[in-house]
Amino acid sequence: MPISDWPAQERPREKLLARGPQALSDAELLAIFLRTGTRGHTAVDLARDLLGEYGGLRGLLEAPRNAFCERPGLGPAKYVQLQAVLEMGRRHLGENLHRGDTLSDPDATRQYLAARLRDHPYEVFACLFLDNRHRVIAFEELFTGTINGASVHPREVVRQALHHNAAALILAHNHPSGVAEPSAADRQLTGRLREALGLVDVRVLDHFVIGDGETVSFAERGLL
Repeated sequence: MPISDWPAQERPREKLLARGPQALSDAELLAIFLRTGTRGHTAVDLARDLLGEYGGLRGLLEAPRNAFCERPGLGPAKYVQLQAVLEMGRRHLGENLHRGDTLSDPDATRQYLAARLRDHPYEVFACLFLDNRHRVIAFEELFTGTINGASVHPREVVRQALHHNAAALILAHNHPSGVAEPSAADRQLTGRLREALGLVDVRVLDHFVIGDGETVSFAERGLL
């Protein structure tokens, strides 16, 4: 039975308008994005099949381009639309961290850094540069590595801090393994960076380790 023949309160779009997006299941939200199904399958049927095949929304959203586009009911147009939606979500999270904004919400900072770094399949080390009133100057991904780590050079971090005339910064990197627990190497690196940056009067406010669904703050752990 096509979705248009369903009772109005069960159709995903009408349900969203009446009750809000939080009332919809993952399959219903995905069906709204898909808009149409395939022969013999409604958009909701297709959405359920995709979620089952990829193990949930995250698996589908991170699917390689070729695999995504080859799937019946998807294709390049849907891939482009999806990437645009994901990027809009990242930029929405970053709006509270625009240049000139004062960092006053630790949760917003955590969510923004997680959105920027969590999905990389390799380790990325980044810095959020701040002025003396903790207003955002810039966010930069400075180093990338393999699945096991990234080579971070304190001299380059210092150079970028001076380039931005930063008074403070927040360090962040992801763990592709998904485990956010800081390693001994993470602690040693943080200490080296604090010492190097301290020589030019730049303070390290925090170091976030981004995992899969978890973000660990060095400051909250008392590691700074």
